[in-house]
Amino acid sequence: MLSSASLIQPIPSLLVVEDSNEDFEALQRFLRRSPIAITIQHCMTGDQALAFLYRTGRYSDHESAPRPGLIVLDLNLPGTDGREVLRRIKQDDSLKTIPVVVFTTSNNPKDVEDCYQYGVNSYIVKPINFAQLKRDIQILIDYWFEVATLPGSQKPPSPQASDAQ
Repeated sequence: MLSSASLIQPIPSLLVVEDSNEDFEALQRFLRRSPIAITIQHCMTGDQALAFLYRTGRYSDHESAPRPGLIVLDLNLPGTDGREVLRRIKQDDSLKTIPVVVFTTSNNPKDVEDCYQYGVNSYIVKPINFAQLKRDIQILIDYWFEVATLPGSQKPPSPQASDAQ
């Protein structure tokens, strides 16, 4: 049950780095059906994502490039691929605390291993089945936006946590 204090906490934005319009639109549809009002930012290439995160070029205004609380990253991107984007995020002291969820078609064990070596927080293989895709996205939303505490969204301690001290 949500307390009134937790309802006023800011919901961090979500950065989706996905070159497939079809995949992005499916993800966006599910996110918009969520009872949580999640601000979604979209980048289609790795270079665009890095410009967004480093606030360069057309993203130099902090209003147009808010620091995301979560990044959903495809690996197979044109230009700078998702593997390199992940590596650069997790090596940068100002970005490495942002959780990154890889959401990709690749089930290659080397990709999975490399991503965890780079510091990915979760690796999800995009399902082909629509019902499974819907379920996976709902679980992603539930976990990252309702269960986990994201950077920039400090939730007040639960009454149970303060009772235990």
